[in-house]
Amino acid sequence: MTTPTHGSQASPRAQAPNLRLGSAPDSWGVWFPEDERQLPYERFLDELAGAGYEWLELGPYGYLPTDPAVLTDELGERGLKVSGGTVFGNLHRPELFDQTLDIVGKVAKLTASQGATHVVLIPPLFRDEKTDAVNDVTEWDAAQWATVHAAANRLGKQMFEEHGVRIDLHPHADCQIMTQPQIETFLDGTDSDFVSLCLDTGHVAYGGGDNVDLIRRYGERIGYVHIKQMDPEILRQVRDEGLGFGEAVKRGVCVEPPAGVPYPADIVAELATLDAELFVIVEQDLYPCEPDVPYPIAVRTREYLGGCGLGAGRQQS
Repeated sequence: MTTPTHGSQASPRAQAPNLRLGSAPDSWGVWFPEDERQLPYERFLDELAGAGYEWLELGPYGYLPTDPAVLTDELGERGLKVSGGTVFGNLHRPELFDQTLDIVGKVAKLTASQGATHVVLIPPLFRDEKTDAVNDVTEWDAAQWATVHAAANRLGKQMFEEHGVRIDLHPHADCQIMTQPQIETFLDGTDSDFVSLCLDTGHVAYGGGDNVDLIRRYGERIGYVHIKQMDPEILRQVRDEGLGFGEAVKRGVCVEPPAGVPYPADIVAELATLDAELFVIVEQDLYPCEPDVPYPIAVRTREYLGGCGLGAGRQQS
């Protein structure tokens, strides 16, 4: 992986009509339902709207209000709409499936209450998010993969039937669906009627994968997108030093465009060829960060991605 050679400004491109830009609490340094180093949700919503975004992902369950009426009011006051929900859920340990079903069901219900139809499912990391200590197996064997495929299909079918939402599996650093072969193994063993891929461009790059190749070969399985970039030098440190994702984030592995990989305009151009309407949600992992850091980054990112053909929806006055 090499440092991008593209210029610092994207050449203006026609807006991709099938793509809708949004952002998420993650881009404001929010990883947990409650944490003293995170912004109050009211400030996040104010700044999200002020930065020119219309769509948002809900983030960790419990950070934003979980009462549908309260959430509707908070978003409506700011002219915001929900693109989808986000939840961690274990698929490879059968004894935890009921627990996964419960929390995913709560997120799906809240998501559906806001008129959204996507729930982004992230497998739990095999490292602790705060200490980076390894606390689970790092690779699945054939039997575990069979368990994962069956659990994902069952979960996807049930969430669609009960709440009308689709499960979009999110590959992630420090989990067992991270590399491109692992992503393809997951997709090849799951039911396309109920389970899709949340293409997270940064995590695919983190795992050494090729985003453009995935879009071209698995485009019909992509149901949702997280757009982010990774610093190639810190990715080298991850490989050479065996760093966990938490430490990599502290070192600044997630960068605003166009400072890292992959190049956003290339991603937007490929996504624009797909016969599907997709939410493309900005995620720049910033936990932890000072409270005044996220807002200007969010504004610059929206403006830059707009130049790549990814419109924000909201018009700035």
